[in-house]
Amino acid sequence: MAGSNWLERWARSARTWVALAVLAPVLMLAVSGAMLVEMRREAWEKARQTSENLLQLIERDIARNVEIIDLSLTRVVEGVGMPAVRAADPSLRQLILFDRAATARDIGVMLVLDENGDVTQDSAGYPPRKLNNADRSYFKAHKASPNLGLTISEPLVSRLTGSPIVVLSRRIDRPDGSFGGVALASLKLSYFQRLFDRIGLGPEGAVNLYRTDGVRLMRYPFVEADIGASIAGSANFERFISAPGGAFVATSVRDGVERYYSFTKVGDLPLVLNVALGADDVEAQWRGRAIALGLVLLSLCALTAGLALLFGRELKRGADMQGELARLSRTDSLTGLPNRRCFEEEFARVFGEAQRFGRPLSLLVVDADHFKRINDRYGHSVGDEVLKGLARALGGSVHRPGDLVARVGGEEFVVVLPQTDAAGAARIAQKIHGEVARLAVESAGIGAGAIAVSVGSASLPAGAPVERDAFYRLADAALYEAKAGGRNQTRAAAIAAPAQRPARVRLVGND
Repeated sequence: MAGSNWLERWARSARTWVALAVLAPVLMLAVSGAMLVEMRREAWEKARQTSENLLQLIERDIARNVEIIDLSLTRVVEGVGMPAVRAADPSLRQLILFDRAATARDIGVMLVLDENGDVTQDSAGYPPRKLNNADRSYFKAHKASPNLGLTISEPLVSRLTGSPIVVLSRRIDRPDGSFGGVALASLKLSYFQRLFDRIGLGPEGAVNLYRTDGVRLMRYPFVEADIGASIAGSANFERFISAPGGAFVATSVRDGVERYYSFTKVGDLPLVLNVALGADDVEAQWRGRAIALGLVLLSLCALTAGLALLFGRELKRGADMQGELARLSRTDSLTGLPNRRCFEEEFARVFGEAQRFGRPLSLLVVDADHFKRINDRYGHSVGDEVLKGLARALGGSVHRPGDLVARVGGEEFVVVLPQTDAAGAARIAQKIHGEVARLAVESAGIGAGAIAVSVGSASLPAGAPVERDAFYRLADAALYEAKAGGRNQTRAAAIAAPAQRPARVRLVGND
C-alpha cells in the first residue's frame, strides 16, 4: 500500500512532469539522430549497389566488344603467316584475311602493316589504301618488343577517316621470329561516348576509362580536352591500379569534387574503368529528408513538451496509441497482411468453432516458387515487390468477411477458409493460381506468368476428430507434395468424414 501511495505522489509531482517534458524531447532527438544516421548509411549503400551494377554492365560491354575485335586480329595474324595465304592472289588474299572481319560496334578499319609501316592489306578492299604508320607509338612498341600481345593505343585521329579512335593491334612475326609488321583495327571513340552517355549519374557523376599507364581514353560527361590526358601518379589512379577492383571516397584531381569511386579492371585488358558518384548527389535525397525530419522533429519536440505538461488530459490518447501498437504487433509490416501471431490466434479460434459446432474448415498453405532465385537475380527490393503482389493476389482471391489471409514468414502465406469444404478450397486455390499468374514487376522486367506459387490444401469435414496442429501439418505436407511434384500446382490432403474415416490420412493431387 505504501508503494502504491509513493507511485501516486510521484505521478502527481510537478517536478516529475517538468523532468519528463525535458527528457522526452531529448530522447526523441537521440532516436531521430540514430534514424538519420541509418538513413544516411542506406543512401550510401544504395550508391554502392548502383555503382557496382553500372560498373559491371559497362565493363562487360567493353570487354566483349574488344574480345570480338581481338579475335579478328588474331585470325589476321595467323592468316598472314600461312604460306598458302601468302601465295594467293592479292585480291583473294584480302578476302581470306578479312573474311571474318570483326562485327564489333563502331569498328573503323582493319589493316596489315609491313615491317616498314606501309599498308599491305586493307579490310576495305583491294588494292589497299596508301598509308604509312611507322611513326605511331603502337607500331614502334611492337617493333621493339615481340611479346606485347594485344595493345591498345592512346586516343588518335584516324589518318584515313579523320575520326577520333583508339587502335587495337598485334605484332606479326616472320617464320624466323623477326618483326614482320602489325595487324591493327581501329575502334571509334564514339563507341565509348555513346555507351557512357546512356548512364544517368546525377550532376556530379562521372565515368572514366583509362589505360593502365594513366592515359584517359574516354570520360562522361564528355570534355574533349580530357581525352588523352594522363593522371598517372595521382593518388586516385594509384588506388585504381592497386587492386582488381574496389571502391573509395576521394576528391577528383580534375575538378576538386568529392566522389564515391567504384573501379575495376576490364577483363584481362590493360584498361581500368571507374564509375564516380558525386558525394553531394549521394546525400542529396537524404539531406532533404533530414531537413524535413528536423523541422518535423522540432515541432514534435515542442508538442511533446506541451503534451508531457498536460499529460493528465491525454490519457485517452495514450490508450489509443497502445491500441494501435497492439494492432501493429499483429500486422506484417511489408505486406500489410495479418502476421503469424494473428494467424495462430484466429486459426485456434475458428478451428475450435469448427470442432465445437461441427462445421467444415479448409486451410491453404501458399509458398512462392523459386523465390530465392528472384531475390538472387533481381535483389531484395524486387523480392519485396513480389511479396506485396502475392499479398494482393491472395487478398483478391477471397471475399467473405470471415476468411483470413496472413503472411506467416518469408515467402509463405496461409488462407483460412471457415465453413468451406474441399471443393470450395479447390476453387479458391485455382483462383489464387490465376491471380498470381497475372502478377508482373515491370520495373524489373518480370512479366505476367513468371511468378508462380505452390499450394497445399487441407479440408476438415464436419466432426472429423483431427488435432489443430496435425491439421496444419497436413496442409503443410500437401504443400511440399506440390513442390516435389513440379511446383505451380495445388495438392490436397484428403481427410475422410467421420463415418468413412480410414486408419490413415492420404494425400491427393489437384494440379
